[in-house]
Amino acid sequence: MTLAKRIVPCLDVKAGRVVKGVKFEGLRDAGDPVELSTRYRDEGADEVVFLDITASLEKRATIRSLVRSVAASLDIPFTVGGGIRSMADARLALASGADKVAVNTAALQRPGLIAKLADVFGSQCVVVAIDAKRTKEGYRVFSHSATRAAEVDAVGWAQRAAELGAGELLVTSIDRDGTRIGYDIELLRAITQRVSVPVIASGGAGTLEHFLEALTEGGCDAALAASLFHYRELTVKQVKDYLAANGVVVRP
Repeated sequence: MTLAKRIVPCLDVKAGRVVKGVKFEGLRDAGDPVELSTRYRDEGADEVVFLDITASLEKRATIRSLVRSVAASLDIPFTVGGGIRSMADARLALASGADKVAVNTAALQRPGLIAKLADVFGSQCVVVAIDAKRTKEGYRVFSHSATRAAEVDAVGWAQRAAELGAGELLVTSIDRDGTRIGYDIELLRAITQRVSVPVIASGGAGTLEHFLEALTEGGCDAALAASLFHYRELTVKQVKDYLAANGVVVRP
């Protein structure tokens, strides 16, 4: 049986509001997290990702009250990331209504956290977020909301994260983020060819064709987008209708 490909709106949250920038900079307001998540549920989104984008930089936990409010509006899978630094943080996020937790900075600092999370909560609850930037040597991973380079190759880190127990990888191209020029297919393909866990494409969606490319050429299981959906340039339904018309299996 062919698994349906997923379309995933992303809420980047700062100070209680959804924001969006380009290459992680120049953030502008995009709306209320609860209103947007409700809209995406109604449009047929397969899941919603909520990223508290300044939690790691500010060394604080995720805004739990907001997570609870968004979770209460959803009956589809809900992933929460940003500020998940420990088992306790993950437990609180899941208790607040998240179905999965996304870890990035803490996983790079303490890779063993991935294995612990998978052991206690199950791999299906653990998403490792990988923010990657192209360099002369290949793709370098960045942490702390793309502000610090880690001495890690993105493809190698993806393989290790999967081996440690990550149930899914959320791969974002920092170079493409918010640019609307398309996902980094080379990066995505390099990772999807080396891991057996689902990969979510992120960073660069601008047209219907970009979603198709990520899910076919890029080999991804899901495609994530933010500003395109927030500002109503495309709806989740339009994307799914286009994919279905081009032979991609999606949930109606």
